Amino acid sequence: MARSSEKMPSARQRLRKIEGRHNPLVKEVRQAFAHGERTESGDCAIEGIRIVEEAIRSGLRFSAVFFRESSQNLAERILPQIGAHVETLLLPDKIFDGTVSSETPQGVAALVRLRQFSIDDLAERLQLGPAIAVVGLQDPGNLGTILRSAEAFGSAGVLIGEGTVSPFNSKVIRGSAGSIFRLPIVTAKAEGGIEKILGRLRAHDVRLIATSSHKGAPLDQARLTEPSAVFIGSEGAGLPKTLIAQFDELVAIPHTQQVESLNAGVAASIVLYEAARQRRETGRS
Repeated sequence: MARSSEKMPSARQRLRKIEGRHNPLVKEVRQAFAHGERTESGDCAIEGIRIVEEAIRSGLRFSAVFFRESSQNLAERILPQIGAHVETLLLPDKIFDGTVSSETPQGVAALVRLRQFSIDDLAERLQLGPAIAVVGLQDPGNLGTILRSAEAFGSAGVLIGEGTVSPFNSKVIRGSAGSIFRLPIVTAKAEGGIEKILGRLRAHDVRLIATSSHKGAPLDQARLTEPSAVFIGSEGAGLPKTLIAQFDELVAIPHTQQVESLNAGVAASIVLYEAARQRRETGRS
């Protein structure tokens, strides 16, 4: 086939300059950042060079990419990695800065479509490793850490219970270092609530494990090689007692009595590491 003589537009030629903040795509990404939730079309807002490139590497579908006018040189780095059908907008610095959530914008943001998973999808992966479920966790940095550790230690995925910060919050996404793009995430809201999730997990013969600061069997005695979901509560209140009563096992991470409780992100990471250790010892990983 003869090669076309037409030149592909350069990265900067692809940019469409937007002068006002009322452009529909600008409004959509601004609201997504402000609310920390997906848009009506199912996209989430991301910001920063590393995070945008992680989304590209993870094979996500882009709806739009936004560049800060004074940082439009980034287009030459980013756009060759993104399909020509994606909307590419150039915003004045003031509008860009007022759109993204970061106090120190890096000059590039995007709307991307995360893959969606159901509780049944997650249950089918539990032979790979336990799921981590978080309930009532409000700190976005902690949730980001949990997502990152979940991918690092081979978790089947993460369940987001009621009262937990949205996984689509920009601080959660940054804290996950891109793990959110590749890890199955299921929200209780999408599945009808935590009680329904517990019922669905039991239907799949999943072992339900609660964590506690001091009560329960030592973590290394927990049977984490079986299909299981390990629940982590908030640092202050822990897991609701009504939930704990429905679980198969209560475990605690042994630590010195001088420390009242562990950071939720640290606690989840220790649980995930122990599960990976048990799988190695039994030859399941």
